[in-house]
Amino acid sequence: MHTVAVLALDQVIPFDLTAAIDAFGWVRLPDGRPAYRVRVCSPAREVSAAAGAFTVRAPYGLEALAEADTIILPGVADPKVPLQPEVKEALRAAAANGTRIASICVGAFVFAATGLLDGLRATTHWAAAPHLAAMHPEVTVDPNVLYVDNGQFLTSAGAAAAMDMCLHMIRRDHGSAVAAHTARLCVMPLEREGGQAQFIVHDQPPVPAGATLEPLLDWLEDNCDQDFTLDEIAAKAGMSTRTLNRRFREQTGTTPLQWLHRARVRRAQYLLENTEHPVERIAAQAGFGSPTAFRERFRRVVGTSPQAYRRAFRRTEGDPLPTA
Repeated sequence: MHTVAVLALDQVIPFDLTAAIDAFGWVRLPDGRPAYRVRVCSPAREVSAAAGAFTVRAPYGLEALAEADTIILPGVADPKVPLQPEVKEALRAAAANGTRIASICVGAFVFAATGLLDGLRATTHWAAAPHLAAMHPEVTVDPNVLYVDNGQFLTSAGAAAAMDMCLHMIRRDHGSAVAAHTARLCVMPLEREGGQAQFIVHDQPPVPAGATLEPLLDWLEDNCDQDFTLDEIAAKAGMSTRTLNRRFREQTGTTPLQWLHRARVRRAQYLLENTEHPVERIAAQAGFGSPTAFRERFRRVVGTSPQAYRRAFRRTEGDPLPTA
């Protein structure tokens, strides 16, 4: 079983700590087995949470980092506090052994203090990004993305972006079907990509997600292989195109056609992972007009080609088949 160690340092930010524990703790494989073993570890037996709201008693010490397959670094209240030498040494040793390490929000300051991010692109909460860049000029800080995946090392922005990154890692480990099931348990969308901006400015407070568009989104997801015009989508929703566009912006942060493109890409990802169908057939099954249009859209959204994605994420022989 894949072991995830969540490192709790003094003044740990509670959301950062619990987001990773919940996200990985809820993952179930298609046969119902848990996919991850989650361990909370700390250099001290007990540490305080940010703002002194409560204390955390960690069952494991730093030795758990050496046994982990993935290490999560939550943020701390004052990211400028120097990193303890024994923590730095333990993280560098784990990295040398190939352990995947990911930071949440201002946990990027802890990560950068190890030197492991030197020469790499990273992100953190947009408000803290200038400070990270100033403290660690050897790190290329990008404040405009949800998360950055460098392969072995990942960093995320704040709050919900932590869940985006965790779902991304789950999809890397176990495929889209398992990640999608986890996203539903987390009441999170799976379609947000790492390069999406950290926040969306609304002209007015958004309607609660799913309040009016949920049936339409389900219908579009189920029928994304069909060729729809904006007028046809509006007719299905029973509203004008102008109202449809406004509702989509309010509830999803994008347009109907952009959302449909994303749904098509998600279906293509599933097919690339779980079938041997050629790219040309998948293009048709996912609703793209041509293989060329499919390849261009897929690269724009995912950042790689369909064939490269298949090589990276293809379910290998012996892996459990996904459920419907």
